[in-house]
Amino acid sequence: MALNITHVNAYDLEGGASRAAYRIHRSLADYGEDLGLRSQMRVIHQQSDDRSVIGGTVYQSRMWASIHTRLSRRSRQGFQTINPSWHSYAWPNTGLGKEMERRHLQGEADVVHLHWMGDSTLSIEEIGRLTMPLVWTMHDQWGFCGAEHYTSPPDLGETESSDERFVLGYPASSRPIQEAGPDLTRRTWLRKKSAWQRAIQIVTPSNWMAECVRRSALMREWPVKVIPYPIDLTTWAPFDQRQARSILQLPPDRPLVLFGAVGGTADSRKGADLMLKALQRLKTELAETPLAQLELVVFGQSEPAEQSILGFPIHYIGKLKDNISLRLLYAAADVMIVPSRQEAFGQTASEAHACGTPVVAFRTGGLVDIIDERITGALAEPFDPNSLAQSLRWVLEDTQRLRQLGTAARCRAEKLWDPKKVCRMYYDLYQELANT
Repeated sequence: MALNITHVNAYDLEGGASRAAYRIHRSLADYGEDLGLRSQMRVIHQQSDDRSVIGGTVYQSRMWASIHTRLSRRSRQGFQTINPSWHSYAWPNTGLGKEMERRHLQGEADVVHLHWMGDSTLSIEEIGRLTMPLVWTMHDQWGFCGAEHYTSPPDLGETESSDERFVLGYPASSRPIQEAGPDLTRRTWLRKKSAWQRAIQIVTPSNWMAECVRRSALMREWPVKVIPYPIDLTTWAPFDQRQARSILQLPPDRPLVLFGAVGGTADSRKGADLMLKALQRLKTELAETPLAQLELVVFGQSEPAEQSILGFPIHYIGKLKDNISLRLLYAAADVMIVPSRQEAFGQTASEAHACGTPVVAFRTGGLVDIIDERITGALAEPFDPNSLAQSLRWVLEDTQRLRQLGTAARCRAEKLWDPKKVCRMYYDLYQELANT
């Protein structure tokens, strides 16, 4: 039986979650036809020229669009929090829910596949009113949290976040003392609890995210399946390192450590502060070794007005929009460092692996599913800069081992993230839903 799948996301290319959702859609569009799958993607903000992506707002008029924006902003007035993650209240309705119902009745959406839900896509109440078979891939923690897309990141000395409101069910007594104003995270969670009476099939890209869903007060009884993000193994592939460095005008003969994140070093969840501490410690240890010439390459931001006093030269590449430049950057690096405190999956790590570049990260979140310890990179103890420094040194100090790690990284990408394999996993899941 042929199945029409409609993916719903705020964007198709902007941000990590959008890139992941688009990759899932493309894996189905490219490899699902022989299985009887037809895939479309419905987004509010479209950046690609992909004809299988449908973009545009669903507001009936500019006046309603303006009113919706003002109502959404007013709903969060007075709320103050120290949690740096994005907050979405998903209110009021946008009208996209009615559009999905029309598509379902017309046979254009046998299954609606939800992805990153923000204020401009579906409201909480609209999600609850959808009647067709649903799949929801969790790209962050918003689905089972309140308004926050991630719990508060771990504090200094913690190996995991101590923010357990999503486990407890957001009782008023669990509110952090640093917050002020209306408790909008609790209010948002209570709206979800009231509106979502039907269990939705949840998909997570990592075992860590699946465990979070199972621990949550909201979704602990819902079905959960782990399916990793696919990656195009032709676009993301090894490239000659010396040639890549020449094209990017990077030093040809220096050890290069690569770091990248949306917002660069400004996002505390991405752990740039921990990386800088690790590199500062490493500088002292490597003073009399060939690795003393190590240099850092940062993409995702331009050179700041005030640079960190590191002791290593830093090359700021800025924001890269095209995959070819990113592929060259991964190939140019000796090792990729992903020092995140929280990560649902870690697409920069999987991209690096696909390009044959080993990765060093903390043993946390979805990164544990990507890096095969001491086979494709190294996992440091959370969130210890000294352990991170030692892991970097271990990867870099033996050139033969470095090459072996890179080869194994590419093999791991081919084994786990091949779009054909991921497409088949989703096909099996859709068939299971359609037959129940």
